Amino acid sequence: MARTVLPKIEALENVVQANRGLTAVIKKEISDHLSGRRFLILVILVVVACLASLYIAASAIRSAGQNADFVFLKLFTVAGSTLPFSFTAFVSFLGPLLGLMMGFDAINGERDRGTLSHVLSQPIYRDALINGKFIAGVIVLALVVFGLGLLTGGLGLLVFGVPPTVEELLRILVYLVLSVVYISFWLALSLLFSILFRQTTTSALAGIALWLFFTLFAVFFVGMIANAIFPLSESSPAQQVLANARLEMWLGRISPNALYDEATVTLLNPSVRALGFVMLDQLYGAIDAPLSFGQSLLLIWPHLVSLIAATLICFAAAYFAFMRQEIRA
Repeated sequence: MARTVLPKIEALENVVQANRGLTAVIKKEISDHLSGRRFLILVILVVVACLASLYIAASAIRSAGQNADFVFLKLFTVAGSTLPFSFTAFVSFLGPLLGLMMGFDAINGERDRGTLSHVLSQPIYRDALINGKFIAGVIVLALVVFGLGLLTGGLGLLVFGVPPTVEELLRILVYLVLSVVYISFWLALSLLFSILFRQTTTSALAGIALWLFFTLFAVFFVGMIANAIFPLSESSPAQQVLANARLEMWLGRISPNALYDEATVTLLNPSVRALGFVMLDQLYGAIDAPLSFGQSLLLIWPHLVSLIAATLICFAAAYFAFMRQEIRA
């Protein structure tokens, strides 16, 4: 009887110890992120940019007299002439920088300071360290994104004096969750680079290079590949043109930026009824009305699942590489 009970007690003690180590790492990482100067500077930059776009959007809405439905959603999507970027555009552009900044030196920075071996010499398992760093980063990102979204909603309430409808509130909440997942992908990617590369500058440059590629250059490469497979000319048939456009669209969705932008537009603009190409025969008999929240959620569900899968794949690769990596004192 004692022989069967003792292993169970030891296993339970190991689980309790692992949970304690994970909790300690999460608390320590959250404290480091919130007290770090570079994190504070980047958060201030994101907040100022988003509030500026909010002011421009509110001014554009009020000057145009747009008192139609979904006014609160327009606060996030409308851009002005003086500042041609909306709230969502700033989050899409600056959000990845926030995720990359939080993770590019998560492991190699600890190694350079000589604290990694010291931390692992404590009763903290390797998996607790890597899991705690990622979980703490996601928690901090959620605090920033939801805080910024609630601040925007509160200012919009003061500007218009009309509370958002239930559907608008649901769309905004799902958009904030989508933004957290999108930025968490870049956090997991930067965490992977911090494990693969010994130097913090190398991991930072690798993350920024990949961000620039997906943001600026991916569109050109996708167009070149589509034109190479389905070349176009003035005499190209309609099927060739359609095949070229469809291939370019599907190749473009490899980029997380494209997935996030498509999902954001569909979620915050109920008038978007379909993603991709719609033929004239498909429009016959369609009702010209905005989609409900449930239907919009069905449209973006593959995008959300793809972003979650990409985030988990990057973190799994980082976890596997860190567990197999040799750490010396």
